[in-house]
Amino acid sequence: MKKIESFQVNHLKLKRGIYVSRKDVVGNHTLTTFDIRMKEPNNEPVINTAELHTIEHLGATFLRNHNEYDTLTVYFGPMGCRTGLYVIFKGDLNSNDVVDIIKEMFDFIMNYEGEVPGADAISCGNYQDMNLSMAKFEAAKFYNEVLCNLKEENLNYPE
Repeated sequence: MKKIESFQVNHLKLKRGIYVSRKDVVGNHTLTTFDIRMKEPNNEPVINTAELHTIEHLGATFLRNHNEYDTLTVYFGPMGCRTGLYVIFKGDLNSNDVVDIIKEMFDFIMNYEGEVPGADAISCGNYQDMNLSMAKFEAAKFYNEVLCNLKEENLNYPE
């Protein structure tokens, strides 16, 4: 069986950052999938499910309510390895194109106050697995340590 593209990235060299994971053409539209890597793979503890689930709810809510990215957002959700999230935007984009919206989203998450959107039995299949305080901690850590100090190694997959 052919090894998929995301399994061909050398995770031993991968740093935290924002990477173009893939581009797909659907009809007349290019969809760009971004790897928002919050943790250095195989080198630091992964994000607990409650925090990652909370980040997912807050990030998706933020993007779907954004005045520009509401119609550009196709998907936002966690990686199975729990080292980050994927976001798919309409458009033929590169990492630099989305830095501002990703920073804005993480600023929203780390400063969020109130009930987590969709954290109830009617709206979510696992609504009790949420941790807002730790989600805010993880978002602030990524924002301050990575997003505010982006370098080339944080925007392009390693060779």
